Amino acid sequence: MRFVYGLQDLCTKPDPQGCWLVTNGLGGFSSQTHAGGASRSDHAVLMACTQPPNRRWNIVHRLQEVLRAPDGVTFLSSQQFEDAPPEEGWRNILWEEVDGLPAWVHQFDGVRVHKELALQFEKNTLALRYTVENASAGDCTLFITPWMQFVPKGKNLPETQFVDWEDGAVECAGLRLQVLTNGNIRPFAERRETLFYADDLRDGRRSVGSVAANHMVTMEVPAGVRRVLEIVYTLEDSAPGASEIIESERARLRAIADRCGLKDETARQLAIAADAFIAQRRSTGGKTILAGYPFFEDWGRDTMIALPGCTLATKRYDDAKSILRTFMAHERRGLMPNLFPEGGCEPRYNTADAALLFVHCVYQYYQATDDAGFVREAWPVMQRILTGYRDGTDHGIHMDADDGLICAGEGFDQVTWMDVRIGTYLPTPRHGKPVEINAYWHAALCCMARMAPLVREDAAPYEALALRVRDSFRRAFWRDDAKCLRDLVSGSPADEQIRCNQIWAVSTPFELLEPWQERCVVDTVRRLLHTPVGLRTLAPNDAEFHPTYGGPQTERDRAYHQGTVWTFPLGAYYLAVLKVNSSDAAARTAVRNALLALGPALREGCAGQLPEIYDGLVPTGSRGCFAQAWSVGELLRVFEQLEKD
Repeated sequence: MRFVYGLQDLCTKPDPQGCWLVTNGLGGFSSQTHAGGASRSDHAVLMACTQPPNRRWNIVHRLQEVLRAPDGVTFLSSQQFEDAPPEEGWRNILWEEVDGLPAWVHQFDGVRVHKELALQFEKNTLALRYTVENASAGDCTLFITPWMQFVPKGKNLPETQFVDWEDGAVECAGLRLQVLTNGNIRPFAERRETLFYADDLRDGRRSVGSVAANHMVTMEVPAGVRRVLEIVYTLEDSAPGASEIIESERARLRAIADRCGLKDETARQLAIAADAFIAQRRSTGGKTILAGYPFFEDWGRDTMIALPGCTLATKRYDDAKSILRTFMAHERRGLMPNLFPEGGCEPRYNTADAALLFVHCVYQYYQATDDAGFVREAWPVMQRILTGYRDGTDHGIHMDADDGLICAGEGFDQVTWMDVRIGTYLPTPRHGKPVEINAYWHAALCCMARMAPLVREDAAPYEALALRVRDSFRRAFWRDDAKCLRDLVSGSPADEQIRCNQIWAVSTPFELLEPWQERCVVDTVRRLLHTPVGLRTLAPNDAEFHPTYGGPQTERDRAYHQGTVWTFPLGAYYLAVLKVNSSDAAARTAVRNALLALGPALREGCAGQLPEIYDGLVPTGSRGCFAQAWSVGELLRVFEQLEKD
């Protein structure tokens, strides 16, 4: 899917929020504004990952690109600074396009410069290619200066840390960055500058950052001549040429779109977007799913929600199996890790949904592949999960013996996806029996009953408990006054809040509610929570509704699940719409039409990606992570279902 940006987009955004994203399958990435600069401390042209997927280093933070033509000198790059005039290379952009990879065309004084960029797959290697066509009356020169940090992602370059040039490479912080080029390398004494981060300031983060440079790459192009400048920056021992890397990555992304088998253009773009989140995990030797860029790592809950769309809907079955095995290796007391161990740290298991969703994922994997052998491999883990939830495990997670429903949370532990904690204050307290956890519990029991014959186990105990849970769920969660579901059963006012969590009780393929109740839930969600780009986390008429997400961390946290629109529940909503209407022609047409809103969303924030969140009242500009795995994955499931029907 081709996204094109021009002056009409760039000139109205002095503090540009839009960006592009390229990843390397290790957890490393490349991302800048459309105009060609860093507006966040987490932006980088080369964000390397030395221990996949989480040990990330901001190596080349930005590129300064200057063109000297016969009639003057101009910037091709754009950047804001703390105490210096901005570079305004966007004024020379004819267009930028993002079609899997980003590319720019600049023109100044009769000289046209076509820039292309890629990361080598599963390597910490950046490839740059500049095609210079000089139709001016005299010679021109292109100057490329990498401004570097050599710091862990999000950190600032210390005054006491220096970048050294030695034998065609930059050495700093124990890392060695080779420079491979057909241009001329000009080393110089280290220089520094201070960048201004407009996007970080907006969210109350650090608004400035230091960078250093110690060399530039140049190429002279005589009048009437076309030349190609290739530059490769790599932490590897060796690397191919820039053109080979760029063309190889283009072919790989095209193959992903073709392999998914989806016909819709937006769906094919989402298949490419999904690839950005699938990465290696060195600690287990398998694959994992990164929750979102630029902030998040691989989390259990996010992985299990994103996996069906990002891998199964795109026919990446080997990746799905590898990811599930990655988490199986860390199951403990019936729980899946929410955060993996890094270094000497222990994994964190503060999630009540990841383990139940793991069971769903195994079942969906089996449905897609008929791989009964993997079900047998995963069966002991799934049994421990069901036993842990039934008999009790960490964080107050246990089955109420009286009704078969699951209780979760204790103390200050927030174990559902609405997990914000501000000191001792819980903006969204959900201790008790959360609605979606019990929907997942019922579905997990149904999945186990369906898979039991594959391992020669008796399905009857799972079926009996599922029926008991279904009946208890209807009694405990149904609100006849509001014609919807309680968000929680806890005896607190939070029980009656109208939230998006109820939609997962309908989108499940198993019958948890009566059909008329399912229709009522969908109608309530449509009326109070649905927006074109996601579902509100709280109804606007609630006294605790926060319409705006922004500002310092505490302000953002107060809004995070108190009305903020999240994109990923939109997938469950559309699946529920199809379900309650038996996927008839009218429902399929309505959902297809509603999905047209994804076009502007894919263009607005990070080109070709779906974000984490939007403001709660008028969701126009994306917030939070500019690319979120479960947002992409859940909408892929909708396209997959539409093409099945």
